[in-house]
Amino acid sequence: MFRTALRNVLAHKARLLMTVLAVVLGVAFVSGTLVFTDTLSKALSSQSAKGYEGVAVSVTSYGPTRGENGQKEGEAGLSQQTLEKVKALGGVDSVSGRVSGFAGVGDEKGELIGSGWSNKGSNYAPVKDGKDPRYAFTDGTGPVKADQIALDKATAGTGKYKVGDKVRVATNGPVKEYTLSGIFTTEDGAVSAGGSLVLFDTAVAQELYLKPGYYQELSVAAKAGTSADQLLTDIKPLLDTEHTKAQTGAALAAEQAKDVERGMSNMNQMLLAFAGIALFVGIFLIYNTFTMLVTQRTKELALLRAVGANRGQVMRSVLTEALVVGVFSAVVGLAAGTGLAVAMRSAIEAFGAKLPAGDLVIAPATVVAAVVIGVLVTTLAALLPAWRTGRIAPVAAMGSAHLPATAKSLAVRNVLGSLISLSGIGLVLLGVNQGGDTGRLILAAGAFFMLIGLIVVLPLLSKPVIGAVRPALQKLFGIPGKLAAQNAVRNPRRTAVTAASLAIGLTLVTTLSVLGITLGQAIDRMSTDKLKADYKVSMAAEGMSLDKSVVDALAKAPGVKAVSPQADGYFKVGDSYRSASGVNPAAIGQMLNIETLGGSLDSLAKGEVAVAESTAKKQNLSVGSTLQVQYDDGEKGALKVGAVYKDLEGLLSPYVLDNKILGAHSEDQYIREVYVNTAGGASKAAQQQVVDALGKNPAMKVATQQDVRNEMGGMINTMLNIMYGLLGMALIISVLGVVNTLAMSVFERTQEIGMLRAIGLDRGRVKNMIRLEAVVISLFGAVLGVAIGVFLAWAVGTTIAKGIPDYALVLPWERIGIFLLLAGVVGVLAAMWPARSAARLNMLTAIKTE
Repeated sequence: MFRTALRNVLAHKARLLMTVLAVVLGVAFVSGTLVFTDTLSKALSSQSAKGYEGVAVSVTSYGPTRGENGQKEGEAGLSQQTLEKVKALGGVDSVSGRVSGFAGVGDEKGELIGSGWSNKGSNYAPVKDGKDPRYAFTDGTGPVKADQIALDKATAGTGKYKVGDKVRVATNGPVKEYTLSGIFTTEDGAVSAGGSLVLFDTAVAQELYLKPGYYQELSVAAKAGTSADQLLTDIKPLLDTEHTKAQTGAALAAEQAKDVERGMSNMNQMLLAFAGIALFVGIFLIYNTFTMLVTQRTKELALLRAVGANRGQVMRSVLTEALVVGVFSAVVGLAAGTGLAVAMRSAIEAFGAKLPAGDLVIAPATVVAAVVIGVLVTTLAALLPAWRTGRIAPVAAMGSAHLPATAKSLAVRNVLGSLISLSGIGLVLLGVNQGGDTGRLILAAGAFFMLIGLIVVLPLLSKPVIGAVRPALQKLFGIPGKLAAQNAVRNPRRTAVTAASLAIGLTLVTTLSVLGITLGQAIDRMSTDKLKADYKVSMAAEGMSLDKSVVDALAKAPGVKAVSPQADGYFKVGDSYRSASGVNPAAIGQMLNIETLGGSLDSLAKGEVAVAESTAKKQNLSVGSTLQVQYDDGEKGALKVGAVYKDLEGLLSPYVLDNKILGAHSEDQYIREVYVNTAGGASKAAQQQVVDALGKNPAMKVATQQDVRNEMGGMINTMLNIMYGLLGMALIISVLGVVNTLAMSVFERTQEIGMLRAIGLDRGRVKNMIRLEAVVISLFGAVLGVAIGVFLAWAVGTTIAKGIPDYALVLPWERIGIFLLLAGVVGVLAAMWPARSAARLNMLTAIKTE
């Protein structure tokens, strides 16, 4: 029986090709993901470890914390006195203090070099030999004067800078010009991530990022013969343990390696989820293939039963074929996955990211996962066809090559599928009603059962749905159209399984599209319909604060009519801390479309506070109410509610007041953005005036309303394109399923096609018949997928609608139309080989075929 199984595999190589491809693609996705993330994780961990070579102990400051009274407790960082105390210890060889923060370098056009979020500035900290052990200079030396900087080699190359050149560098304030003293190489992660690194003189860096005389971190090197653990024990008594953390360099490197691993796991899980979808879709193709192969070999298997093989042996014979296919596919998939990992690395680097160098990592777990997944998926998909084979009686099997499913089995299947589908729909509606995170979990479970039920009940749906379009096909395409519709429902199970793979893929694509477009438009309305300002000024690095000097510079700029900061702060009301927005009372009404429900925004100029509607209801506040507050610096005061406004989430905090009041109580206020109106309205000339007022600062963005809209839409479209790319694997496997189904269908109908040719159906119409059959099956699956996708998008959207103002479901008809059109194109392309094969059949030979 084993030899028979092997001969059958070799005898049906062409028929199994699509199955092999499906498994190979799925396994390649899984193994490629594992190889890529393992390789990147090891490279990043090695890079992190190199950064701490020679560091026996690292001391990190968490800065001051807030006590129960809301006031800051503890020093700004690690003082120079603390550094000297550590340096005086007997086992210490050297100590270097570090501070760091954002620094952006402009190129010759004044544009920012590198990714905004990973542009970093730090201090040059030479030790006993006059060199900083973290950096290796290829040209020049480190900065030793206030007007000097050093640049990493990649940034200097991009900006075409040489030692002695003037370089414009920006932090969160006005741009400044420095002299380039040196160029260095580094293992710093910011540079590897595509950013830049600027080294300042220590005093300058302290002034920029912390406080004169203070450091964020101390790196301690040990003398020969002194262990890191002993040095750590000696250092701890010198520190404020509540606000600092000391650990060995080895422990810190290990901790960062774990952080890298955790960061990789998120990407790993996302990629593996899409790989799982591809494999799930592949199961349908494999199931279909083995069902058809077994059906075509019914007489052969019955003969084996007649000569002595029992049911178990016949079943194991089919499973052995699946096992051989699975092992072969897993090995090829692993090799393809390794190549995919290399390609992924190259693709990321092509987009500007600088990944650390490292050897390719193919872990034993990856090899085991590839083999197990390949074998398991193939065997599971072949299990039901193998079980059915064992149940066929020899005499019945030898009497018919194509045994139809019994009415009882179809009835059981339909009832079971309907119950599962209805249960899934019920869970989805329950999740919608529940809302929140719990509701979304229930909804996800409902969506899963809904899809499973659909797969089971699809044969029941195929006949009436395809039957409904048969008159239109016959009218448009004549006899080929009529025959195509009849052939599509001749074997409902096969049609259903083929359509199911397309339906699952398009369900996911449609759900993501509808949600993405809907969210994009909701955010667009929230951000731009409420934004009246001509320009919004913010840092290029997301989340960075603007300096207070930016507001003053813009207010004095020629052509600027009004300026208002959007400054974040907080105060304490009772036992709770509340976020507040500091604005310019005279200008904020011109910058944002704020709908007042009571009182007036003019009250802000009198030192009163405006409160968002939802907060006012929760806190039982109204115009005229008084708030007893405690500010950031611990000072207490009373604020009268002068206005209640409709919530502007994402634009304004629940409390709004004059920034002169809020800023007076905050030492380091966070200014998220600044709104600007110009005298003549938005124009290129006016925008240039704003840019000039900022000193052509490469670290700052001056965005028009359209820029804000484009940024929001671009983010959504980028995410959708990534998702489409990841789901593309599942859709490719779906196409292979259509090809396989049609190829098997043509093989089974060889005699029938010969008869049709004999009575006058020419080759062109035979091809049209096969093509139309493919299009019908593809569109059947696509329409179902789109319908379910829209339903699930509505359900998910309903659970998040409360947190997004002006949320309204948007159906992107253009994209839906494109999806359906592509499904039709997929059908035509998938039918090319089977249609050509059918048309080339010799009619006399075909008629004689059993």
